[in-house]
Amino acid sequence: MFNFFRSLQAQDQLIEKPQHIAIIMDGNGRWAKKRLMPRISGHRRGLESVKTVITQCQKLNIPFLTLFAFSTENWLRPTQEVDFLMSLFQDSIKKESSSLIKNNIRFKLIGDRKPFPKKLIDKIKDLENFTEKNTGLTLSIAINYGGRWDIVNAVNEYRKKNHFKKPFTQKNLIQNLSLSFAPDPDLLIRTGGEKRISNFLIWQFSYTELYFTETLWPDFNEKAFTSALIEFQKRERRYGKTSEQI
Repeated sequence: MFNFFRSLQAQDQLIEKPQHIAIIMDGNGRWAKKRLMPRISGHRRGLESVKTVITQCQKLNIPFLTLFAFSTENWLRPTQEVDFLMSLFQDSIKKESSSLIKNNIRFKLIGDRKPFPKKLIDKIKDLENFTEKNTGLTLSIAINYGGRWDIVNAVNEYRKKNHFKKPFTQKNLIQNLSLSFAPDPDLLIRTGGEKRISNFLIWQFSYTELYFTETLWPDFNEKAFTSALIEFQKRERRYGKTSEQI
């Protein structure tokens, strides 16, 4: 299937390739439960799917990838699971930093950092600074992120800078959103069978193509990723126009 997608690109340069893919990585806990394992085992296994998707985006020269790792609502989960997820994130930054730099990946974290320990905030800043000039894939990880928080935060950032002396416009909002450095996602993939966006990038998803799959995130492999891309090729993106105008 992957070779089929590559041949499509080679044969027809008009076929649209997503420039920005966003993914809600759902189903880690259910994957573990099906195997009579603790939920944290599913989160650990899900890291392999993260690596797979990053590799495929690099192969296809997709410039932006944004992964929803932990929402503002996920603090309501059991304390043990939340603590594990925070620890897993810290360990991943430590272990994968050199790989990101080596592979020319630019790293960004979007979300409210205030609840994080200072050491973690410093590590995040260091990794962002070390990779800032990288010109390959821009990998954004959404942690303690919520779409509603993002919009309110953008308004407050504008307010700090301008004290509302100027009229507030959509452009002002977009310039202060967490993903101001990236185009709006072309494609949202949500694994795990749920069909909602769960307070993720609610401003940026205005014209995003939505793709839902029953596949649980730890099982989301190269074949599953390619299926999503092939489905994207079938969509007609009109942006308010008619088919005849496209």
